[in-house]
Amino acid sequence: MLATGCLKAAGATFCFMKKMHTYACTLTWTGNTGTGTSAYRGYERNHTISINNKPNLFASSDPSFLGDPTRYNPEELLLASLSGCHMLWFLHLCTTHGIVVVAYTDQPTATMIENEDGSGQFTEVMLRPEVTIAKAKQLSLLNELHHQANKLCFIARSVNFAVLHSATGKIE
Repeated sequence: MLATGCLKAAGATFCFMKKMHTYACTLTWTGNTGTGTSAYRGYERNHTISINNKPNLFASSDPSFLGDPTRYNPEELLLASLSGCHMLWFLHLCTTHGIVVVAYTDQPTATMIENEDGSGQFTEVMLRPEVTIAKAKQLSLLNELHHQANKLCFIARSVNFAVLHSATGKIE
């Protein structure tokens, strides 16, 4: 889908076109144990996330909120989304700069605070990518490319908390 618009500035009109993307899934609560939500501890937080032509994700709430610890929870999925988006932008930038990445792992962490009323919010995500590249002379570019990836990542640009990174790089 394309969105268009025009901007008038300095006596000239500038028109632009933006690509719009839409995403869809089906989320189905599977935690009714027979009495619905008649009691706070009387139902499970389990749910299934379905996306066309992809395996289902079996999710729940965090175990701190009576969730199933064997299932993914929304907080973990948000962290994984931020890490994955950063990696994909970083790999793209490496390609455009002629850097051959041969391995990439990340062990990100997220900090969320819970308020007295039960609400909460993430305050920070720390990405910890470990990147292995083919040529030593390109090692000095990696940190800048991580900064650029952070600025370009669709998901990092969409959240209202800091997405930081502490990256390491090494030679194959």
